[in-house]
Amino acid sequence: MEIDVFDEIQRLRQQGRKAALATIVQIRGSVPSFQSAKMLIRDDGSTLGSVGGGCVEAEVWTAAQDVIREEKARVMSFDLTDESMAESGLICGGKLEIFIEPVLPTPKIVIFGAGHIATQVSKISTIAGSQTTIVDNRPAYANRERFPEAEAIYSESFEQAFDEIVPTENTYVIIVTRGHQEDQNVLRWAVQTNARYIGMIGSKRKIRSITEQLASEGIARERLERVYMPIGLDIGAVLPEEIAVAIVAELIHNRRAGFKHPLSKKLYQTSQT
Repeated sequence: MEIDVFDEIQRLRQQGRKAALATIVQIRGSVPSFQSAKMLIRDDGSTLGSVGGGCVEAEVWTAAQDVIREEKARVMSFDLTDESMAESGLICGGKLEIFIEPVLPTPKIVIFGAGHIATQVSKISTIAGSQTTIVDNRPAYANRERFPEAEAIYSESFEQAFDEIVPTENTYVIIVTRGHQEDQNVLRWAVQTNARYIGMIGSKRKIRSITEQLASEGIARERLERVYMPIGLDIGAVLPEEIAVAIVAELIHNRRAGFKHPLSKKLYQTSQT
């Protein structure tokens, strides 16, 4: 029995793997497939399904590698009336367009600290499609009552989490603990992992103190430079809810590879374009 494409996508996402999904979105004339036909290209190069075979699938497979790497979708057009297509055995005489989109694992957000900001970050990031893990050494704060949406909660010690959590390129580490020393300990651990994103809350004075201490311990400068400090986009946030919005917005910005196109324009600018 053939595996369902969408069931396989779900399985891959749960395993933290990437893929690309190719779908025929437009057909004109005679082609060796049907509109909405799909082919899933996994991160190991294996495939599931078909969008017509031959050189079409070969080109789609090659493009899918870029889609997976860049995490950006693309559209490909094929004219099967071309002589090059005929030479490959595809003499259908039609045209088709194929949309290739990235299939990405669910982002994993590890929040160190279980205070007011952490509760809001967990809620908002879950709404945005991420899975959260909460770490704090205070059971009264790190619990299901305060974080019902969390995938996992560590409430014994930070060291327990250090031993059990293995950040990957799909992991975002947020450091918002209750104290300077805890932040420093978490950051020391985090910068030596493969986490995609690391952010720490704090004043300029606190950030300088912690980074200087870690540098004196021999932690490489380039590891410290990849940390977002202070965490969050600068939107003038003051309240915990506002700070959480700024943090999650920065995570999304990072995940979308620094996409910077503005969503809005001033009315006058719009009228002049």
